Amino acid sequence: MKTIINTNNAPAPIGPYSQAVATGNLIFISGQIPMDAATGEIISSDVKAETKKVMENIEAILTEAGSGFDQIIKSSIFLTDMQSFAQVNEVYGSYFTANFPARETVQVSALPKGVNVEISVIALKS
Repeated sequence: MKTIINTNNAPAPIGPYSQAVATGNLIFISGQIPMDAATGEIISSDVKAETKKVMENIEAILTEAGSGFDQIIKSSIFLTDMQSFAQVNEVYGSYFTANFPARETVQVSALPKGVNVEISVIALKS
C-alpha cells in the first residue's frame, strides 16, 4: 500500500508524479528544484541560494510526512556543473548534524526549468 504525500509548502509537481510517496516505513521524495511554492518562481541568484531553496522544499515535504532530516537514509544530488559541488555540499551539509545519509552526486547535462541543482531523498517515517 502506498500513501501520496502532498503539501502546499513545497512546489506542486510539474509533471505526472507526486511530491512524495510513503510505503511501509519509507518515504520517497521526488527530486526538488529551487522553485518557490508560493510564486512558482525559480530561485536562481546563485547555486548556494538554489540549494537552500531545494533543502527548504525537502524540509516542507518531510514535515508533511511526519519526518525530518535526521531520518533521511539516502539522497541523490544532480548538478549541471560539478565545479559547484563544494558550494552545494556546504549548504546541504548544514542540514545534518550526525549519522549522515548515503549519497551520490552526479553531473547531468540539464535539469528541469534550467536550474543548476536538484535533490531527491529517501527517508524513514519518524
